Amino acid sequence: MLTQTSFLQFQTFTAWCNSHLRKAGTQIENIEEDFRNGLKLMLLLEVISGERLPKPDKGKMRFHKIANVNKALDYISSKGVKLVSIGAEEIVDGNVKMTLGMIWTIILRFAIQDISVEETSAKEGLLLWCQRKTAPYRNVNVQNFHISWKDGLALCALIHRHRPDLIDYSKLRKDDPIGNLNTAFEVAEKYLDIPKMLDAEDIVNTPKPDEKAIMTYVSCFYHAFAGAEQAETAANRICKVLAVNQENERLMEEYEKLASELLEWIRRTIPWLENRVAEQTMRAMQQKLEDFRDYRRVHKPPRVQEKCQLEINFNTLQTKLRLSNRPAFMPSEGKMVSDIANAWKGLEQVEKGYEEWLLTEIRRLERLDHLAEKFKQKCSLHESWTTGKEHLLSQKDYETASLMEIRALMRKHEAFESDLAAHQDRVEQIAAIAQELNELDYHDAASVNTRCQGICDQWDNLGTLTQKRRDALERVEKLWETIDQLYLEFAKRAAPFNNWMDGAMEDLQDMFIVHSIEEIQSLITAHDQFKATLPEADKERIAVMGIQNEITKIAQTYGIKLVGVNPYTVLSPQDITNKWEAVKQLVPLRDQMLQEEVARQQANERLRRSFAAQANIIGPWIQTKMEEIGHVSVDITGSLEEQMNNLKQYEQNIINYKSNIDKLEGDHQLIQEALIFDNKHTNYTMEHIRVGWEQLLTTIARTINEVENQILTRDAKGISQEQLNEFRASFNHFDRKRNGMMDPDDFRACLISMGYDLGEVEFARIMTLVDPNNTGVVTFQAFIDFMTRETAETDTAEQVMASFKILASDKPYITVEELRRELPPEQAEYCISRMTKYTGFDASPGALDYISFSSALYGESDL
Repeated sequence: MLTQTSFLQFQTFTAWCNSHLRKAGTQIENIEEDFRNGLKLMLLLEVISGERLPKPDKGKMRFHKIANVNKALDYISSKGVKLVSIGAEEIVDGNVKMTLGMIWTIILRFAIQDISVEETSAKEGLLLWCQRKTAPYRNVNVQNFHISWKDGLALCALIHRHRPDLIDYSKLRKDDPIGNLNTAFEVAEKYLDIPKMLDAEDIVNTPKPDEKAIMTYVSCFYHAFAGAEQAETAANRICKVLAVNQENERLMEEYEKLASELLEWIRRTIPWLENRVAEQTMRAMQQKLEDFRDYRRVHKPPRVQEKCQLEINFNTLQTKLRLSNRPAFMPSEGKMVSDIANAWKGLEQVEKGYEEWLLTEIRRLERLDHLAEKFKQKCSLHESWTTGKEHLLSQKDYETASLMEIRALMRKHEAFESDLAAHQDRVEQIAAIAQELNELDYHDAASVNTRCQGICDQWDNLGTLTQKRRDALERVEKLWETIDQLYLEFAKRAAPFNNWMDGAMEDLQDMFIVHSIEEIQSLITAHDQFKATLPEADKERIAVMGIQNEITKIAQTYGIKLVGVNPYTVLSPQDITNKWEAVKQLVPLRDQMLQEEVARQQANERLRRSFAAQANIIGPWIQTKMEEIGHVSVDITGSLEEQMNNLKQYEQNIINYKSNIDKLEGDHQLIQEALIFDNKHTNYTMEHIRVGWEQLLTTIARTINEVENQILTRDAKGISQEQLNEFRASFNHFDRKRNGMMDPDDFRACLISMGYDLGEVEFARIMTLVDPNNTGVVTFQAFIDFMTRETAETDTAEQVMASFKILASDKPYITVEELRRELPPEQAEYCISRMTKYTGFDASPGALDYISFSSALYGESDL
């Protein structure tokens, strides 16, 4: 019994074999019976291969049939096909499975194996061919050779793609698979000579049609359209060849065109760059340079790109010609890449020479313009300086001048001679510039030479007039030489004496700020030394005034008119006299100021000593009290009440000492009002005393509070005095810094010494108890609290509940009457006001819930 798949193969393979056997004028009816003698099998192979097989045996015996089938199988094997588990005996015996396998092997080898699409072959090639041909069609997605063909649209698409005249694809519906398949079968059989190999109902009703049957039928379409495919391929090859040829011709023409244009541009540009005719003006040469820069920035870059593109095109063209087996491209004569490279090299050489020439010419013109401008500037400066000089040198003003005027005119003339000598260098520079301008062929050299000659002639005349005036002034000057010498002597001696008096007046009036007796005594000593120099100074004043008297005597004796003031100084004899009188008046005033400052500094020193005497007592007293309080706080002898009494006495003594602090504050205020900023008699400042006093008050208050807390802890927890002393001794031992606090490491060591077995987690838990604010230290109070929690018996919520249960006679609630009967009034009313109403089933009127109240007392619920 054949399965659905075997039936499809049986039907399809039979039709495929008959499509070839009919070419030999025969066919088969039953594929399992008609191939058993091997004759039609050999005939089928001859038809599909076009080759002759060995002559078959004519007998009808079983061994004849096996021999014929073996000849067919040997031929199949000779074509490179491996026949796995297929033997002649099975075919002769009519084994359907083996017979179908053999026919499928023949179909694969002769109908499918030669199919090749883009380097894929056989099944993959046939599938790719179907996908390519049906890709443009809607509702067609060929992914395999079974369910992709069930709706018949893929077969119709294959036919329409090659013969659109046979099927109207737009009228096909995806929901009519049987109609689509029958249409494809009928059209293929009628117009394409492909026999109907499949049954539409079988394909549609089969969940997954047989892949071999579908491939066999589809391969017939591939071979039917193979001729059309070959024609299309040939046309595409021709078009491709022609396109390559046309593109190559276009690139050749483009190369020729670009090469011609580039060579023509180089030919036109080189003469322009070879032009070396210089311009006479800087503007014209700068325009040439700007034109050259424009050429480099605007005109040349596109040509560089063209040259690069030309080489790229040439290389691309040669590569394409070589790849398409075409002869290499040979440009026209003179247009080879090497010709263009040589022309370009020549252009760049000329270009480089042109640029160097331009820069050289511009530097030359720049030098000429600079020299010309410099020549004009120096000429203008010189002509401006010489204006009026010839007139001044020709004057005879010295004939009626006084001594001072003669001396001044002589000095003025000497200054002019120095100035004249200094201008000699400028005249020489003007002449040198004019010579260089002539050597550089300056275009306006004539005007330069004329102006230079005028300046040189004028310069010679000024030299002559200068010498004549000097001779005249020297003759007149000798007449006034003696008086002039005396004026000079007066000036030389009056100036330093005047400076001394100015310094003395400044020192006598100088303000001073001192802070000690030593400093004011130093000022007094310096003042006494100054007063000792006054007699010698008075002698110098008399000598200076004597020179002026000698000048007056000479003028009266020889009848000389003294005009004006001393030309060597602005000081007059009256100025010297007035300043001397001022110095003598300032000396006693300075004496008075210094004595007043002595008295003030003595008063300040008394204030310093008074403050220091008190501060040197108070400071140590505060330090001593601080140490005594520290000793009391760590003392483990005596009871806590005794420590409290001692501390109270210390507190009262400290309060009684406050009057000494107040008195010191009063002295400190006087010191500040006197602007006293240092005190060598003590190391204590008022700020030190204040801080120490505040620390003392804070320490005594904190220490008293700690003892009070220890008493409360002892009484509340039932700790004995001996235990507290033991705790204090342990704390003091591990308080290594003696500051009333332990570091975490010291605290850990203390706990270990007391027998605690500490892990990291347990120690971290304890630290959260003794240092909840994470300060990094453990105080004695925190240590005491922890140790009392660890050693003392404490009340619990359960104990309180048990006590209330006793008062309530074992009831789960308690009444108001029972509370008022058993507890003191204040505690009874406290419980009544805070206990909630008991809500149990056995509650009596007025019953209160003592269980929730007890839990709330220990923070386990809210009151």
